[in-house]
Amino acid sequence: MHQAQRDMVDLNPSDEAILDMLRGGRCTPSYIAKETGYSRQNITNRLRRLAEHGYVVKIDTGLYELSEDPREEK
Repeated sequence: MHQAQRDMVDLNPSDEAILDMLRGGRCTPSYIAKETGYSRQNITNRLRRLAEHGYVVKIDTGLYELSEDPREEK
């Protein structure tokens, strides 16, 4: 299985929440945590993972935006 396909399958509920939030625009980990109920540390860790795979981009310190939604890949 291709790495990107495996990662897409391995999205967890916090990844889904992050991607949903970023579809609405740029967000900080603190804002995503507040809106979703996940811990800020969990959100930060998952954002780092999503950024490593090119799904989100770190714009500035603590500011992220959606680059590519892996749920839309065919």
